[in-house]
Amino acid sequence: MSKIKIGVTVGDINGVGIEVILKTFSDRRILEFCTPLIYGSSKIITYHKNIVNSDFQYSDVKSADHCKDGEINIFNFSDDTIDITLGRPTLESGKYAFDALEAATTDLTEQRIDAIVTAPINKEAMSLAKFGFPGHTEYLSNKFKNRSHLMLMVNDGLRIGVVTGHIPLSKVAERITKKRVLQKIKMMNHSLRVDFNIDRPTIAVLGLNPHASDNGVIGNDEDEMIRPAIIEAKKNGILAMGPYAADGFFGSGQYRKFDGILAMYHDQGLIPFKTLSFNSGVNYTAGLSIVRTSPDHGTAYDIVGKNEANPASFRKALFAAIEIAENRRDNVEMTENQLEKRSKNLKQVEERAEDLAEE
Repeated sequence: MSKIKIGVTVGDINGVGIEVILKTFSDRRILEFCTPLIYGSSKIITYHKNIVNSDFQYSDVKSADHCKDGEINIFNFSDDTIDITLGRPTLESGKYAFDALEAATTDLTEQRIDAIVTAPINKEAMSLAKFGFPGHTEYLSNKFKNRSHLMLMVNDGLRIGVVTGHIPLSKVAERITKKRVLQKIKMMNHSLRVDFNIDRPTIAVLGLNPHASDNGVIGNDEDEMIRPAIIEAKKNGILAMGPYAADGFFGSGQYRKFDGILAMYHDQGLIPFKTLSFNSGVNYTAGLSIVRTSPDHGTAYDIVGKNEANPASFRKALFAAIEIAENRRDNVEMTENQLEKRSKNLKQVEERAEDLAEE
């Protein structure tokens, strides 16, 4: 079986993205598990390489079709001269990150690569470049025509998704509907089964209000929206439970008993996640037709150029992308084998029926 081919976008060239890429791929044992293709300029890579003092060896390739197995491949998708201004968002850094993402998603669409790992981008720089999306997730959802998706934060056995993402807190309650909560439960269940190879995943659903409303004393969202969604999910064979009060759920360690946790809004899920997993978490966009992961940190302008960036989260994002892509490939092959077996059985039944008719 061929190795998974992973596309890596360099993100904001003024941030720590390239630094963590260099530190990750300096360990060439990673090449035993995947064939990496970095979308970025060899000149920019060399600039950051001098900062990191890394023994980073690579091959320049003309396209994804020319990737060399056992090598770190760099696709120079642009010949433009780019100014690097470490620690600052600029139009150039935003445009370069945007162009790298466009090049990678084009190859992903045409199945030249199997998955992508995206280094961090800066929202201000991307806005200057007329990116038009809050982040990678929304861009990819639009690009691959997936109307819904689930931001899933992953660290080993801890997997936390959110019903609402990057929206003001004042708008969260109006977005919590039975339909949306049920949709996210189903999406998480599917991802846990297919992407993480968990046969019968258990899912904890958090409440929206303090103490999950204390039976309606502090709001009615749990009784009217969240609990009915959980009941409907159970009718669909999903092992969803809750709603749980978020503070006690994490404080008591109850989170360890579940394969997935669905929070209602961004900070409800990400504050405990980053407290438990800072510098080692992965952001995975579930619900898409493609595989995309990223580290759980940003551009870290405050430490760029100091050779202080921790590559652990990026390394985990890389291995998560490999694992998920392999699980999806195995799932497709298994499904195809099941269909082939079913077809043979049907043919045998038809042949037996014809024999009986002749008798």
